[in-house]
Parts: sequence; structure tokens; C-alpha cells
Amino acid sequence: MIKIIIGKKGSGKTKKLVDMVNNAAETSLGDVVCIEKGDVLTFTVTYKARLIDSCDYAISGYNEYFGMLAGIKAGNNDVTHIFGDATLRIGSRNYDELVNFFERLKKIEDVEFVFTLSCDESELPAKIFELAEKV
Repeated sequence: MIKIIIGKKGSGKTKKLVDMVNNAAETSLGDVVCIEKGDVLTFTVTYKARLIDSCDYAISGYNEYFGMLAGIKAGNNDVTHIFGDATLRIGSRNYDELVNFFERLKKIEDVEFVFTLSCDESELPAKIFELAEKV
């Protein structure tokens, strides 16, 4: 399942994501992972969740991002939730590539994905909403 948090810069997307990460870390029977771009969530995400800075691994573009997420799941089948902040900065603002990214992620089972998208909802193609649920 893929969920998205949409809004312009400063609209509270990251705060909502952090709340969801911390809640999942408390209630999940498995492992929770949060991907960020830059070292900004260190003091807000609970130590019970695995926090990964995509910059530490030079992740750039949706193909690399997908490889990272698939590798996380392949390496630890106990992962139940993967959260991604700054999705368009890690991937790109090419919404066709974002659709392809989500289509590929749909094939990874037993993981709830939640991503922030810093844009206006009207900018996104309708296909995004067929693949992901708005939170």
C-alpha cells in the first residue's frame, strides 16, 4: 500500500510524516524505516525507527530510490513500514517517473509506504491517485 502526503512547502507534511513514523514505531510488530534527504529528522524521529539519510548513499533518481527501498525490504523481511520525506527531491519532479516508481513499489508486498510530495495536488497526474491513497 502506498500513501502520500501532499502540500506546498511549509504546509506541515514533514510533521505529519514524523507523527506517523513515531506512531508506527510504537504499534508495529515489525521494523519501521524512514528515509530523508539531509540530516533534519534526527531529533524528531524516535530511536525505535531506522532513520536513513539518502545523501549518505548518494541516492538520486527514482531508479536508485526504488533499488534502495527494495534492498531494505529484501535485507529485512520484518520491515512493515517505509516512510519517505522529500520524495521529489530524492527522485525528481518528473511525474511520469513518479508514476513508474509507484507502479514498481506496488509489487513489494507486506510494506506500507508513506511519502511526502511537496507540490500542489492539481500538478499530479490522475494515475498517482490510482496508485496511492492521499492521507
